[in-house]
Amino acid sequence: QVQLVESGGGSVQSGGSLRLSCAAAGDPYSRRCMGWFRQAPGKEREGVAFIGGTGTTFYADSVKGRFTISQDNAKNTLYLQMNSLKPEDTAMYYCASRGPCYLSAARPPIQSEYNYWGQGTQVTVSP
Repeated sequence: QVQLVESGGGSVQSGGSLRLSCAAAGDPYSRRCMGWFRQAPGKEREGVAFIGGTGTTFYADSVKGRFTISQDNAKNTLYLQMNSLKPEDTAMYYCASRGPCYLSAARPPIQSEYNYWGQGTQVTVSP
Protein backbone atom coordinates (compact mmCIF):
# COMPACT_ATOMS: atom_id res chain seq x y z
CA GLN A 1 0.00 0.00 0.00
CA VAL A 2 1.04 3.56 -0.71
CA GLN A 3 -0.34 6.79 0.67
CA LEU A 4 0.06 10.01 -1.28
CA VAL A 5 -0.93 13.44 0.00
CA GLU A 6 -0.65 16.51 -2.21
CA SER A 7 -0.33 20.10 -1.09
CA GLY A 8 0.71 23.47 -2.45
CA GLY A 9 -2.12 24.26 -4.81
CA GLY A 10 -3.76 27.65 -4.90
CA SER A 11 -4.73 30.60 -7.03
CA VAL A 12 -2.19 32.69 -8.92
CA GLN A 13 -2.17 35.14 -11.76
CA SER A 14 -0.85 34.29 -15.20
CA GLY A 15 2.93 34.26 -15.16
CA GLY A 16 3.11 33.30 -11.52
CA SER A 17 4.62 30.25 -9.86
CA LEU A 18 3.54 27.49 -7.52
CA ARG A 19 5.27 24.46 -6.07
CA LEU A 20 3.24 21.34 -5.47
CA SER A 21 4.34 18.73 -2.98
CA CYS A 22 3.36 15.10 -2.63
CA ALA A 23 4.19 13.39 0.65
CA ALA A 24 4.53 9.66 0.10
CA ALA A 25 4.47 6.73 2.48
CA GLY A 26 4.27 2.97 2.18
CA ASP A 27 5.78 0.28 -0.02
CA PRO A 28 8.96 1.72 -1.60
CA TYR A 29 8.73 -0.66 -4.57
CA SER A 30 5.37 0.82 -5.53
CA ARG A 31 6.88 4.31 -5.43
CA ARG A 32 9.75 3.67 -7.79
CA CYS A 33 8.12 5.73 -10.50
CA MET A 34 6.09 8.80 -9.63
CA GLY A 35 4.42 11.59 -11.46
CA TRP A 36 1.80 14.26 -11.73
CA PHE A 37 -1.42 14.16 -13.69
CA ARG A 38 -3.97 16.93 -14.02
CA GLN A 39 -7.61 17.16 -14.94
CA ALA A 40 -9.40 20.31 -15.99
CA PRO A 41 -13.21 20.57 -15.87
CA GLY A 42 -14.77 18.78 -18.81
CA LYS A 43 -11.46 17.33 -19.95
CA GLU A 44 -9.73 14.00 -19.62
CA ARG A 45 -6.95 13.50 -17.10
CA GLU A 46 -3.56 14.03 -18.68
CA GLY A 47 0.00 13.30 -17.69
CA VAL A 48 2.14 16.31 -16.81
CA ALA A 49 5.53 15.25 -15.45
CA PHE A 50 7.13 12.02 -14.29
CA ILE A 51 10.30 10.81 -12.66
CA GLY A 52 11.75 7.31 -12.59
CA GLY A 53 13.88 5.56 -10.05
CA THR A 54 17.10 6.53 -11.81
CA GLY A 55 16.08 10.16 -12.03
CA THR A 56 14.97 10.09 -15.63
CA THR A 57 12.12 12.46 -16.35
CA PHE A 58 9.28 12.93 -18.80
CA TYR A 59 7.34 16.12 -19.45
CA ALA A 60 4.25 16.77 -21.47
CA ASP A 61 4.97 19.13 -24.35
CA SER A 62 2.60 21.70 -22.88
CA VAL A 63 4.74 22.16 -19.76
CA LYS A 64 8.28 21.64 -21.03
CA GLY A 65 10.55 24.48 -20.02
CA ARG A 66 8.06 25.74 -17.41
CA PHE A 67 7.56 22.85 -14.98
CA THR A 68 10.22 20.86 -13.15
CA ILE A 69 9.66 17.58 -11.33
CA SER A 70 11.98 16.54 -8.53
CA GLN A 71 12.02 14.35 -5.46
CA ASP A 72 13.63 14.37 -2.05
CA ASN A 73 14.12 10.73 -1.14
CA ALA A 74 15.13 11.56 2.41
CA LYS A 75 11.78 13.30 2.91
CA ASN A 76 9.80 10.88 0.74
CA THR A 77 8.40 13.88 -1.07
CA LEU A 78 7.76 14.57 -4.74
CA TYR A 79 7.67 18.13 -6.03
CA LEU A 80 6.39 19.94 -9.07
CA GLN A 81 7.77 23.44 -9.55
CA MET A 82 5.47 25.32 -11.89
CA ASN A 83 6.67 28.58 -13.38
CA SER A 84 5.22 30.91 -16.01
CA LEU A 85 1.77 29.56 -15.25
CA LYS A 86 -0.97 30.03 -17.83
CA PRO A 87 -4.76 29.97 -17.46
CA GLU A 88 -4.76 26.68 -19.37
CA ASP A 89 -2.77 25.13 -16.51
CA THR A 90 -5.87 25.46 -14.32
CA ALA A 91 -6.79 21.95 -13.15
CA MET A 92 -6.85 19.53 -10.27
CA TYR A 93 -3.36 18.09 -9.96
CA TYR A 94 -2.88 14.52 -8.79
CA CYS A 95 0.22 12.75 -7.58
CA ALA A 96 0.52 9.10 -8.63
CA SER A 97 2.94 6.25 -8.19
CA ARG A 98 3.70 2.80 -9.54
CA GLY A 99 6.46 0.23 -9.52
CA PRO A 100 9.55 0.54 -11.72
CA CYS A 101 8.97 2.09 -15.10
CA TYR A 102 10.83 3.04 -18.23
CA LEU A 103 10.26 6.65 -19.21
CA SER A 104 10.54 7.42 -22.89
CA ALA A 105 9.72 10.50 -24.90
CA ALA A 106 8.22 8.17 -27.47
CA ARG A 107 5.74 6.71 -25.01
CA PRO A 108 3.88 9.10 -22.69
CA PRO A 109 2.96 7.57 -19.32
CA ILE A 110 -0.53 6.09 -19.13
CA GLN A 111 -2.67 6.71 -16.07
CA SER A 112 -3.97 3.15 -15.95
CA GLU A 113 -0.40 2.00 -15.22
CA TYR A 114 -0.27 4.04 -12.01
CA ASN A 115 -1.61 2.15 -9.05
CA TYR A 116 -1.74 4.73 -6.30
CA TRP A 117 -3.21 8.22 -6.32
CA GLY A 118 -3.49 11.19 -4.04
CA GLN A 119 -6.67 13.14 -3.48
CA GLY A 120 -5.57 16.06 -5.64
CA THR A 121 -4.78 19.73 -5.14
CA GLN A 122 -6.43 22.52 -7.10
CA VAL A 123 -4.43 24.97 -9.18
CA THR A 124 -6.22 28.01 -10.56
CA VAL A 125 -4.49 30.50 -12.85
CA SER A 126 -6.29 33.73 -13.63
CA PRO A 127 -5.57 35.83 -16.75
